[in-house]
Amino acid sequence: MLNWLENDLSLTLDEFGPASNDASFRRYFRISASKKSFIVMDAPPDKENTANFIKIAGLMRKASIHVPEIFENNHALGFMLLEDLGSTSFLDILSEENVDALYGQALDSLLRQQTYFMNTAVDIPHYDQPLLSRELAIFDEWFLQKLLNIAIPGKIRSDRDELLIDSALTQPVTFVHRDYHSRNLMVTEVNGPGVIDFQDAVLGPITYDAVSLLKDCYISWPETAVDSWLKNYFQQLKQVHPFEADYPQFQRWFNLMGLQRHLKAIGIFCRLHLRDNKSGYLADIPRTLDHVISVCRLYPELSGFLDFLTQAVLPLYERPA
Repeated sequence: MLNWLENDLSLTLDEFGPASNDASFRRYFRISASKKSFIVMDAPPDKENTANFIKIAGLMRKASIHVPEIFENNHALGFMLLEDLGSTSFLDILSEENVDALYGQALDSLLRQQTYFMNTAVDIPHYDQPLLSRELAIFDEWFLQKLLNIAIPGKIRSDRDELLIDSALTQPVTFVHRDYHSRNLMVTEVNGPGVIDFQDAVLGPITYDAVSLLKDCYISWPETAVDSWLKNYFQQLKQVHPFEADYPQFQRWFNLMGLQRHLKAIGIFCRLHLRDNKSGYLADIPRTLDHVISVCRLYPELSGFLDFLTQAVLPLYERPA
């Protein structure tokens, strides 16, 4: 990487150090060269797809979303020189005093994204039935089977999957960032928020990114606040995207989409712990599991899954201290 920066790009480095790691195989470094700060992405070509990052970044930039500018790219080595959006994420500073302003920024950016792609065809994968099924299976495999050594009864699993997948596929389709949450939204001086970790974007359910933000796995807010933000967002969204749904229907989509996402997230947190030796995400399971339980209590169709969770799963799960 240093050879690429100094010899191929002719940069004189003043500073070089780690910026962050994430849940993938990518690593990020912050460098200073000629009194300017940049981010270097290291994405091993055998494990990560930089071409998709470049493609999605270009699409989002056309929608006036503040994603990092790509200055240089070495596809063969998996290196990219990127705009530095700073080191402060929303999660770093969110508080009761600033959450309305920060979430307002995030929802405005999301509205711009969805407005632009409503009328713009893009060639990216769809959140289809097989993908939704595979994601739900991550919870069953990694949390239930491999962490807790328990199996979900077939009828309960099939009823759960049918409800969640049907709800997701019934929704209007739009561009979905897929990880639109407080760790991937950066505080910037202009055109906030800065948006990162977008390379896995798909075309999918209209509530997906909203629930990723408002029912975050990494921070939680009172239900009254979430409902207020969601209702305001729904009203703005309906003005630019006149789909056939009232607020109760939209809220049901939102809740069931969140359940699908949170089950997947719990499974991924366990996989990171068991397979990749990244155990820090275990601390986020209790919050995410609380999201799951709260949604299951809302809908009688999920009573069997709720009974399974409360009677069979929770007694086996030891929450981190």
